[in-house]
Amino acid sequence: MPIIVSYGKSDVGLKRSNNEDAVMISPEMNLFIVADGMGGAAAGEVASQLFVETALETFSNNKNRSDQETLELVQRAFQSANERILKHTIENPHHQGLGCTAELMAFSNQNYVLGHVGDSRTYLFRLGQLKQMTRDHSLIQGQIDQGLITPSEAKNHSLRNIILRAVGTSETLAVDLIRGKSFPGDLFLLCSDGLTNMVNDVSIHQILSLSIDLVQKVEKLIDLAKSAGGYDNITVILCEMVSP
Repeated sequence: MPIIVSYGKSDVGLKRSNNEDAVMISPEMNLFIVADGMGGAAAGEVASQLFVETALETFSNNKNRSDQETLELVQRAFQSANERILKHTIENPHHQGLGCTAELMAFSNQNYVLGHVGDSRTYLFRLGQLKQMTRDHSLIQGQIDQGLITPSEAKNHSLRNIILRAVGTSETLAVDLIRGKSFPGDLFLLCSDGLTNMVNDVSIHQILSLSIDLVQKVEKLIDLAKSAGGYDNITVILCEMVSP
């Protein structure tokens, strides 16, 4: 199996007073998470933190797992977090509207399982090509898919923040599960929409192409989002597959 080199960081941005994003890197469990809390006054950071804590508990005793076990653990992490956030909201009615988007990536052997809900994103940079692995669960993405608006029109659309699927907002949760094989040289980017709303794919591609280390790439991505306005919290994880 390739060695995974990783680095992640979360930045509050320039306009928000608190950070509702949560980031978690666990090399010993080959587990990487970005969660973006929703709810504002409903304390979105509670939801994102509950997601991370639940995922860690789910994976804690499963370090040497098969591909099938990894898939089942990813599913369980999302479902357990969904139940936990809903329970928190019932017990804390002033937190009504709580939820989070989430990217959870787990590796076993040379394979990966990615769980995705919401409009945070995961990209794969392979052989010089950048590919968005996830599809936003948003109203605007649905309109783009139907050809009602263009991606450029979506950038400043008044409805661009409406999310159709999130963890902790409904008793039933549909999770996108993406599986594949990783190869030495692959670079995975997990990020909240605080990056992708500010920085386009061309700029992301340019930074990931640079001959600098992961720490510098993460810093450059966050700096670019902030120089474009930094209207939201910005969270970035990079995982690079390296030959042993």
